[in-house]
Amino acid sequence: MGGAATARRRPSLSAVAALVRVPNLFTAPPDVVLGAALAAGAGSTVSPRSVAGLCLASVSLYAGGTALNDAFDAPADATARPERPIPSGEVSRRTGFGLGALFLVIGVAAAGATAGIAAGAVAAATAVGILLYDGALKGGTLGFLAMGAVRGLNVALGATAGGGGVSPRWLFPAAAVAAYVAAVTFMAAGETGDGDRYSVAVAAGSAVAIALGAAVHLGLARAGPAAAAAGLVLAGGFLLWTGSALRAAYADPEPATVGPAVGTCVLGLVAIDAAYAAATGLVWAGAAVGFVVPAFALSRTFEVT
Repeated sequence: MGGAATARRRPSLSAVAALVRVPNLFTAPPDVVLGAALAAGAGSTVSPRSVAGLCLASVSLYAGGTALNDAFDAPADATARPERPIPSGEVSRRTGFGLGALFLVIGVAAAGATAGIAAGAVAAATAVGILLYDGALKGGTLGFLAMGAVRGLNVALGATAGGGGVSPRWLFPAAAVAAYVAAVTFMAAGETGDGDRYSVAVAAGSAVAIALGAAVHLGLARAGPAAAAAGLVLAGGFLLWTGSALRAAYADPEPATVGPAVGTCVLGLVAIDAAYAAATGLVWAGAAVGFVVPAFALSRTFEVT
């Protein structure tokens, strides 16, 4: 009864922050920065204002996705994750659906207003992917692929900041991000169960692959010595950061180790996005990796998974 009464009240700011996984929100803009860097590297004119607007749109889409995720999962979370805002009674399920839908609409509208029809279309496709994952595809192979595609589209969203004329080479980093996120989502599917080494090994393999891909991308882009060095350092740091958590999860694949590994892999996206962005220049790498500070700091207070 107490939980139901709480849910009828207006949810607190901290409850909403937990609902939308506020640390994770800062992992979305680096995808956009990477996309914009790819557009700039292909010769397009990219304005900071457009990048900022698309970053905000991306954050809104991500917030919508996490809110809807918890709203759809509320019945299962009542047993598996009772501490989450909806099953704990801090946020009603209806509010979760409402906030999720609102954030998706805001994200699509903001993208269109910032960078035109192409950006709006990519944002709309991202929103559809989010809805499919949260509502119908979660848990199966199509679900893992859908979540990966959503993050790949987030990179494409950033590429629209250039207004078109982007080299097909941007597809490689976007596909690398998509494959990595699909693998991490696969590992996350067993986060609340007994877990298994195979899913952890898949995630670890994808981490190595995306880091090696960054090195290849830096070479193909013929990045300058300083930018190439920065990119390689970022890719190496990403491997060290995620590798420690993945080793622990592989050694003992239980919720207590798999959950933190998933969270670390999600936060690690900031560093690997920056590694790929370094191919266009140090400024782009710095703009992407800067988001790791609020993401990591907030992860000390709020859950990432």
